[in-house]
Amino acid sequence: MPVVRPVRPAWQPSPGRRGLSRLVEQLAELGVEVDAQLFELSLTHRSYAYEAGKIPSNERLEFLGDAVLQIVVTDHIFRTYPDLAEGELAKLRASVVSAVALADVARQLEVGPLIKLGKGEIATKGHEKRSILADTLEAVIGCVYLSAGMGGAEALISHLFQPLVSAAAERGDYADFKTILQERCAAAGWEAARYEHTVAGPDHDRLFTAEVVVDGRVLGTGVGPSKRRAEQIAARMAVDELGDA
Repeated sequence: MPVVRPVRPAWQPSPGRRGLSRLVEQLAELGVEVDAQLFELSLTHRSYAYEAGKIPSNERLEFLGDAVLQIVVTDHIFRTYPDLAEGELAKLRASVVSAVALADVARQLEVGPLIKLGKGEIATKGHEKRSILADTLEAVIGCVYLSAGMGGAEALISHLFQPLVSAAAERGDYADFKTILQERCAAAGWEAARYEHTVAGPDHDRLFTAEVVVDGRVLGTGVGPSKRRAEQIAARMAVDELGDA
Protein backbone atom coordinates (compact mmCIF):
# COMPACT_ATOMS: atom_id res chain seq x y z
CA MET A 1 0.00 0.00 0.00
CA PRO A 2 1.51 3.37 -0.98
CA VAL A 3 2.40 5.81 1.78
CA VAL A 4 -0.15 8.61 2.10
CA ARG A 5 1.67 11.91 2.45
CA PRO A 6 0.31 15.29 3.54
CA VAL A 7 -0.14 17.96 0.90
CA ARG A 8 3.20 19.63 0.18
CA PRO A 9 3.14 20.16 -3.60
CA ALA A 10 6.35 21.29 -5.23
CA TRP A 11 4.44 23.97 -7.09
CA GLN A 12 3.23 26.85 -4.95
CA PRO A 13 0.80 29.66 -5.83
CA SER A 14 1.93 33.25 -6.08
CA PRO A 15 2.21 35.12 -2.75
CA GLY A 16 -1.14 36.35 -1.52
CA ARG A 17 -3.17 33.60 -3.18
CA ARG A 18 -4.90 31.84 -0.32
CA GLY A 19 -6.91 29.26 -2.23
CA LEU A 20 -4.42 26.45 -1.70
CA SER A 21 -4.30 26.90 2.04
CA ARG A 22 -8.09 27.11 2.25
CA LEU A 23 -8.50 23.88 0.34
CA VAL A 24 -5.80 22.13 2.36
CA GLU A 25 -7.30 23.45 5.60
CA GLN A 26 -10.66 21.98 4.65
CA LEU A 27 -9.03 18.62 3.94
CA ALA A 28 -7.14 18.80 7.23
CA GLU A 29 -10.33 19.62 9.15
CA LEU A 30 -11.88 16.49 7.65
CA GLY A 31 -8.85 14.41 8.58
CA VAL A 32 -8.02 13.78 4.92
CA GLU A 33 -4.39 13.64 3.75
CA VAL A 34 -3.52 13.40 0.08
CA ASP A 35 -0.46 12.46 -1.93
CA ALA A 36 1.56 15.55 -2.84
CA GLN A 37 2.37 14.52 -6.40
CA LEU A 38 -1.22 13.48 -7.12
CA PHE A 39 -2.46 16.77 -5.72
CA GLU A 40 -0.16 18.72 -8.02
CA LEU A 41 -1.24 16.55 -10.95
CA SER A 42 -4.91 17.26 -10.17
CA LEU A 43 -4.20 20.96 -10.80
CA THR A 44 -2.37 20.38 -14.11
CA HIS A 45 -4.54 21.29 -17.10
CA ARG A 46 -3.85 19.63 -20.44
CA SER A 47 -2.79 22.96 -21.97
CA TYR A 48 0.05 23.27 -19.46
CA ALA A 49 0.94 19.59 -19.78
CA TYR A 50 1.31 19.93 -23.55
CA GLU A 51 3.49 23.02 -23.37
CA ALA A 52 5.65 21.43 -20.67
CA GLY A 53 6.64 18.60 -23.01
CA LYS A 54 3.49 16.49 -23.01
CA ILE A 55 3.73 15.59 -19.35
CA PRO A 56 0.69 13.94 -17.70
CA SER A 57 -2.38 16.12 -17.18
CA ASN A 58 -5.29 15.86 -14.74
CA GLU A 59 -7.66 14.27 -17.27
CA ARG A 60 -7.41 10.73 -15.88
CA LEU A 61 -7.98 12.00 -12.35
CA GLU A 62 -10.94 14.00 -13.64
CA PHE A 63 -12.44 10.82 -15.12
CA LEU A 64 -12.03 9.00 -11.82
CA GLY A 65 -13.29 11.90 -9.72
CA ASP A 66 -16.44 12.23 -11.80
CA ALA A 67 -17.34 8.59 -11.14
CA VAL A 68 -16.61 8.86 -7.41
CA LEU A 69 -18.67 12.05 -7.13
CA GLN A 70 -21.58 10.40 -8.92
CA ILE A 71 -21.69 7.34 -6.67
CA VAL A 72 -21.31 9.29 -3.39
CA VAL A 73 -24.04 11.79 -4.30
CA THR A 74 -26.27 9.01 -5.66
CA ASP A 75 -25.91 6.99 -2.46
CA HIS A 76 -26.68 10.04 -0.33
CA ILE A 77 -29.84 11.10 -2.14
CA PHE A 78 -31.06 7.49 -2.44
CA ARG A 79 -30.86 7.04 1.34
CA THR A 80 -31.98 10.55 2.29
CA TYR A 81 -35.04 10.87 0.05
CA PRO A 82 -36.82 7.48 0.03
CA ASP A 83 -40.04 9.00 -1.31
CA LEU A 84 -38.53 10.39 -4.51
CA ALA A 85 -39.10 8.44 -7.72
CA GLU A 86 -36.21 7.42 -9.97
CA GLY A 87 -36.74 10.34 -12.33
CA GLU A 88 -36.76 12.87 -9.49
CA LEU A 89 -33.62 11.33 -7.98
CA ALA A 90 -31.85 11.65 -11.32
CA LYS A 91 -32.85 15.31 -11.68
CA LEU A 92 -31.81 16.10 -8.12
CA ARG A 93 -28.43 14.48 -8.66
CA ALA A 94 -27.93 16.27 -11.97
CA SER A 95 -28.64 19.63 -10.36
CA VAL A 96 -25.77 19.29 -7.89
CA VAL A 97 -23.11 17.51 -9.97
CA SER A 98 -23.51 19.72 -13.05
CA ALA A 99 -20.61 21.74 -14.40
CA VAL A 100 -22.31 24.87 -13.09
CA ALA A 101 -22.52 23.52 -9.52
CA LEU A 102 -18.98 22.13 -9.63
CA ALA A 103 -17.59 25.42 -10.90
CA ASP A 104 -19.40 27.33 -8.15
CA VAL A 105 -17.84 25.07 -5.50
CA ALA A 106 -14.42 25.46 -7.12
CA ARG A 107 -14.79 29.25 -7.02
CA GLN A 108 -15.68 29.13 -3.33
CA LEU A 109 -12.48 27.18 -2.72
CA GLU A 110 -10.56 29.63 -4.93
CA VAL A 111 -9.24 26.78 -7.03
CA GLY A 112 -8.95 28.88 -10.20
CA PRO A 113 -5.66 30.67 -9.42
CA LEU A 114 -4.06 27.34 -8.52
CA ILE A 115 -4.64 25.64 -11.87
CA LYS A 116 -1.53 25.22 -14.01
CA LEU A 117 -2.52 26.47 -17.47
CA GLY A 118 -0.83 26.89 -20.82
CA LYS A 119 -0.14 30.35 -22.21
CA GLY A 120 -3.21 30.33 -24.43
CA GLU A 121 -5.57 29.50 -21.58
CA ILE A 122 -3.93 32.08 -19.34
CA ALA A 123 -4.46 34.72 -22.05
CA THR A 124 -8.17 33.85 -22.26
CA LYS A 125 -8.64 33.72 -18.46
CA GLY A 126 -8.90 29.97 -18.35
CA HIS A 127 -8.84 30.01 -14.56
CA GLU A 128 -12.31 31.57 -14.71
CA LYS A 129 -13.80 29.18 -17.25
CA ARG A 130 -16.63 27.04 -15.96
CA SER A 131 -15.52 23.86 -17.68
CA ILE A 132 -11.92 24.10 -16.45
CA LEU A 133 -12.99 24.83 -12.88
CA ALA A 134 -15.46 21.93 -12.87
CA ASP A 135 -12.99 19.48 -14.41
CA THR A 136 -10.26 20.46 -11.97
CA LEU A 137 -12.51 19.95 -8.95
CA GLU A 138 -13.35 16.47 -10.24
CA ALA A 139 -9.61 15.81 -10.59
CA VAL A 140 -9.07 16.90 -6.99
CA ILE A 141 -11.78 14.44 -5.91
CA GLY A 142 -10.01 11.72 -7.89
CA CYS A 143 -6.76 12.61 -6.12
CA VAL A 144 -8.46 12.37 -2.71
CA TYR A 145 -9.95 8.98 -3.62
CA LEU A 146 -6.58 7.53 -4.64
CA SER A 147 -4.83 9.02 -1.60
CA ALA A 148 -7.35 8.44 1.17
CA GLY A 149 -9.76 5.88 -0.25
CA MET A 150 -13.51 6.08 -0.53
CA GLY A 151 -13.78 7.22 3.08
CA GLY A 152 -11.70 10.31 2.42
CA ALA A 153 -13.49 11.08 -0.83
CA GLU A 154 -16.87 10.66 0.81
CA ALA A 155 -15.88 13.00 3.64
CA LEU A 156 -14.87 15.73 1.19
CA ILE A 157 -17.84 15.27 -1.13
CA SER A 158 -20.31 15.20 1.74
CA HIS A 159 -18.81 18.38 3.18
CA LEU A 160 -18.98 20.23 -0.13
CA PHE A 161 -22.13 18.86 -1.76
CA GLN A 162 -24.62 17.78 0.91
CA PRO A 163 -25.61 21.42 1.54
CA LEU A 164 -26.27 21.80 -2.19
CA VAL A 165 -28.41 18.67 -2.23
CA SER A 166 -30.43 19.86 0.77
CA ALA A 167 -30.95 23.31 -0.73
CA ALA A 168 -32.01 21.94 -4.12
CA ALA A 169 -34.39 19.44 -2.51
CA GLU A 170 -35.94 22.16 -0.38
CA ARG A 171 -36.38 24.52 -3.33
CA GLY A 172 -37.60 21.77 -5.61
CA ASP A 173 -35.96 23.52 -8.54
CA TYR A 174 -34.60 20.26 -9.92
CA ALA A 175 -38.09 19.40 -11.21
CA ASP A 176 -38.87 19.70 -14.92
CA PHE A 177 -41.02 22.85 -14.77
CA LYS A 178 -41.03 23.19 -18.56
CA THR A 179 -42.93 19.92 -18.84
CA ILE A 180 -45.25 20.91 -15.99
CA LEU A 181 -45.98 24.22 -17.71
CA GLN A 182 -46.70 22.54 -21.06
CA GLU A 183 -49.13 20.18 -19.35
CA ARG A 184 -50.87 23.16 -17.77
CA CYS A 185 -51.11 24.88 -21.16
CA ALA A 186 -52.55 21.78 -22.80
CA ALA A 187 -55.10 21.33 -20.02
CA ALA A 188 -56.21 24.96 -20.40
CA GLY A 189 -56.46 24.72 -24.19
CA TRP A 190 -53.65 27.24 -24.77
CA GLU A 191 -50.86 27.06 -27.30
CA ALA A 192 -47.58 25.65 -26.10
CA ALA A 193 -45.50 28.02 -23.98
CA ARG A 194 -43.02 30.02 -26.03
CA TYR A 195 -39.55 31.13 -24.87
CA GLU A 196 -37.72 34.26 -25.97
CA HIS A 197 -34.00 34.53 -25.28
CA THR A 198 -31.22 37.06 -24.87
CA VAL A 199 -27.59 36.43 -23.97
CA ALA A 200 -24.88 38.60 -22.43
CA GLY A 201 -21.34 38.23 -21.14
CA PRO A 202 -18.02 36.93 -22.56
CA ASP A 203 -17.83 33.60 -24.38
CA HIS A 204 -16.40 31.76 -21.38
CA ASP A 205 -19.07 33.01 -18.99
CA ARG A 206 -22.32 33.55 -20.87
CA LEU A 207 -25.48 34.54 -19.02
CA PHE A 208 -28.82 33.67 -20.64
CA THR A 209 -32.18 35.33 -20.04
CA ALA A 210 -35.42 33.61 -21.02
CA GLU A 211 -38.94 35.01 -20.99
CA VAL A 212 -41.80 32.54 -21.23
CA VAL A 213 -44.98 33.61 -23.00
CA VAL A 214 -48.16 31.80 -21.98
CA ASP A 215 -51.49 32.57 -23.64
CA GLY A 216 -50.10 35.84 -24.97
CA ARG A 217 -48.66 36.97 -21.62
CA VAL A 218 -45.11 36.98 -20.27
CA LEU A 219 -45.54 34.96 -17.08
CA GLY A 220 -41.93 34.31 -16.13
CA THR A 221 -38.35 35.46 -16.61
CA GLY A 222 -35.30 33.36 -15.83
CA VAL A 223 -31.58 34.07 -15.83
CA GLY A 224 -28.99 31.31 -15.82
CA PRO A 225 -25.64 30.05 -17.15
CA SER A 226 -27.38 28.10 -19.93
CA LYS A 227 -30.45 28.56 -22.08
CA ARG A 228 -31.98 25.42 -20.59
CA ARG A 229 -31.45 26.59 -17.01
CA ALA A 230 -32.89 30.04 -17.78
CA GLU A 231 -35.96 28.41 -19.34
CA GLN A 232 -36.48 26.18 -16.30
CA ILE A 233 -36.38 29.20 -13.96
CA ALA A 234 -38.82 31.10 -16.18
CA ALA A 235 -41.12 28.07 -16.38
CA ARG A 236 -41.11 27.68 -12.61
CA MET A 237 -42.07 31.34 -12.22
CA ALA A 238 -44.92 30.86 -14.71
CA VAL A 239 -46.18 27.76 -12.89
CA ASP A 240 -46.14 29.72 -9.62
CA GLU A 241 -47.98 32.60 -11.31
CA LEU A 242 -50.70 30.30 -12.63
CA GLY A 243 -51.14 28.76 -9.18
CA ASP A 244 -54.06 26.35 -9.03
CA ALA A 245 -55.94 28.08 -11.84
